Amino acid sequence: MTPRPPRSSEPTAAEADAWANVLVRRRLVHAVVRTPADQWLVQGRPDGPVRVLAGPADVPALTATIQYRIRSTRP
Repeated sequence: MTPRPPRSSEPTAAEADAWANVLVRRRLVHAVVRTPADQWLVQGRPDGPVRVLAGPADVPALTATIQYRIRSTRP
């Protein structure tokens, strides 16, 4: 498999919001909320801890981490 070329720009808040919606809709996380300070609060399970992501670039990075974990655990 050929590696992807690096991004030419940082992910926008709109892109991060779209990925957040996918994560919640696919039930890969319980909740993702954007704060006015452009941070993102992520809760994996309803009773789990809340993680703070520093900015929009961290949401696609979280998505990639979850996707990698799912694919690496398949037989």
